[in-house]
Amino acid sequence: MDRMKDKVCVVTGGGRGIGESIVKKFAEEGAKIVFALDMNQEILSQLQNQLGENVRGYLLDVTDRPAIEEFVRKVKEEFGRIDVLVNNAGITKDALIGKMQEEDWDKVIGVNLKGVFNMTQFVSNLMLENGKGSIVNISSIVGERGNVGQTNYAASKGGVISMTYTWAKEFARKGANIRVNAVAPGFIKTPMTEKIPEKVLESIKSKITLGRMGEPEEVANAVLFLASEEASYVTGHILDVNGGTVL
Repeated sequence: MDRMKDKVCVVTGGGRGIGESIVKKFAEEGAKIVFALDMNQEILSQLQNQLGENVRGYLLDVTDRPAIEEFVRKVKEEFGRIDVLVNNAGITKDALIGKMQEEDWDKVIGVNLKGVFNMTQFVSNLMLENGKGSIVNISSIVGERGNVGQTNYAASKGGVISMTYTWAKEFARKGANIRVNAVAPGFIKTPMTEKIPEKVLESIKSKITLGRMGEPEEVANAVLFLASEEASYVTGHILDVNGGTVL
């Protein structure tokens, strides 16, 4: 397949879990280059060796604005454009509101919300220069419905949804063909959910209409659709990928 044919793609948090699946999917679909951004060089090196020449690992912290600016400059010099940005990087620091440390609030908001703002601000400038692009933000069912013990995570993912709506309006104002959408996964089998106790997981599964947790590739398929020209008339949309957890 070639739904990403010749596209220059950037995926944050691209080293593992959902991000890794997105990177693989884009590479399989003929992307010219997929930049997998992550904080773990070892994981990135393994991914690059596994997937080959059109995947490039790049060590980047989405809270480091000068580093993001430098990265975008380098990509512009080499390729002249960024066609697709997937804002996937995210962390959790869970606690009930009464016990949540301010530091843990700040860390989650810094990566999950401001990190998306940082990446989009710099990448969208390049997209606007070229008059086109597709941005896909990874939100969460928690950003839509909340979840006990996840005040910081829920706030950050809810904010991502609000920014998605705002940017879809902003970037189209002057006629640029820049689409902005989001995917809101439910409970997906990733390193992040591996930390959840089995008893809790069984309770979660009982509330999912399809009776199981999702696979990272199932989220990647949704991202691929929104990023590709197949979704050329889709912008400002939040696509739920949750197995019918909320109906």
